[in-house]
Amino acid sequence: MSGHSKWSTIKHKKGILDAKKGVLFTKLSREITVAAKSGDADPELNFRLRLAIDNAKSQNMPKDNIERAIAKGSGTGAAGDSFEEITYEGIGPGGVGIIIQTLTDNKNRSAATVRSTITRAGGTFASTGAVSWNFEQKGQIVINVTDGDPEMIALESIDDGAEDFDVFDNTVEITCQYSDLSSIQKKIADKESVTLEKAEIALVPNSTVELDKEQTSKTLRLLDDLEELDDVQKVFSNADFNEEALGSYAE
Repeated sequence: MSGHSKWSTIKHKKGILDAKKGVLFTKLSREITVAAKSGDADPELNFRLRLAIDNAKSQNMPKDNIERAIAKGSGTGAAGDSFEEITYEGIGPGGVGIIIQTLTDNKNRSAATVRSTITRAGGTFASTGAVSWNFEQKGQIVINVTDGDPEMIALESIDDGAEDFDVFDNTVEITCQYSDLSSIQKKIADKESVTLEKAEIALVPNSTVELDKEQTSKTLRLLDDLEELDDVQKVFSNADFNEEALGSYAE
């Protein structure tokens, strides 16, 4: 398992944002609202909305919160702020490329907080395209194997159409073409020995940057700081982390 993939898997396993459920639920609600606004309010007819709802449920978000977010996005609920999707790019320690996806009702505030977070870490706020050329849109599914061999279940996902997987203890991260995400997710959900933790559209790097121990520590702090910003929904990087530093992060 590469340092890049291992970080992603460890992050899901640790549930870094779980300690801040209020912040997490706000981010999940925004995604549901925007998804409902961008398409049909019926999740069976709106794949993005279904993904958002599934992820909210996997984080134990209350049903009432989910329904309010859908109603808000579909125009049947209380009026609220209008969120805009903006993606920022940056270069972090060691030349690592970073992509930050936001949902914000104030793009000036969003840009300022993202910029200051990156520059405080010694990085550079980059122009559009400076980093994203190296990333490809993929589907990613994270599962927890409650019974059986995680490696065997991961191999079964390849038979179902997945492209690659990484295993960390009982947690498996599966990568597939984003167009196959829905069908593979359904097949995995039918397995009794598996708990679906997350299914999402992700940006996966075509090449990575290998970091030393110090650069890894700085980059991990930067990624955590970015993910904790209110406007930030997702953060992706092409860092290949130092295994020793990554091991300390996992503890």
